[in-house]
Amino acid sequence: MKYIVCFILLFSSHIAFAKSVYVTDNTEFTLRSGESTSHKIIKMLTSGTRLTLLGENKETGYSQVQTDSGTIGFIPTRFTLDKPISSWYLDKANKKLAILQTENEQFKTTLQELKQNNSGALSSNAELTKERDQLSADLSDLRQTAANAIQLKQQNVELQERVVHVERELQQIKREKQALEDSTSQDWFLYGGILSFLGIFFGLLIPKISWQRKHSSNWDTF
Repeated sequence: MKYIVCFILLFSSHIAFAKSVYVTDNTEFTLRSGESTSHKIIKMLTSGTRLTLLGENKETGYSQVQTDSGTIGFIPTRFTLDKPISSWYLDKANKKLAILQTENEQFKTTLQELKQNNSGALSSNAELTKERDQLSADLSDLRQTAANAIQLKQQNVELQERVVHVERELQQIKREKQALEDSTSQDWFLYGGILSFLGIFFGLLIPKISWQRKHSSNWDTF
């Protein structure tokens, strides 16, 4: 029962002391598996190392902590602080300063490049303006050309329609000419038949008339 109560107290103390603490001084400290120097060393901690406080035993003077990597152990409470030490802040500030200095140098280089390119940009501005005006003129010409192309297309369509109409009229004229030729041929054929009939008729009739005249002449002599 006593162990259960201790476990509950220890667990509740873990919840109550779940806050961040930092290793003091500019040196290394041992993170041990128990609350004494006789326990096994788990890890060496440098000053300024951030730890999560899980519990604190005022009788032994040890605190149970957890590193950011998840390692849990014990360290003397006197070696922890609620805030990072000044050297940690200084190291952090120096790193930030180095980053800012690097960025400052980059900005200077970029600014110098911009200054060098500025003169070229100003000199090319007139060329760009001239090119813009030329492009505007070309665009106007293209629009005019497009309008002419549309007009030419309409005229082309009209001409094609006229060609089709003329072709139809030509076909009609050809048909009428063929019909006329066929009619003329029939007429000539009819005329030829009539002439042939008349030739045959007169060919038969003339000898008969001649015979009658001759016979009549013979009767007159008697």
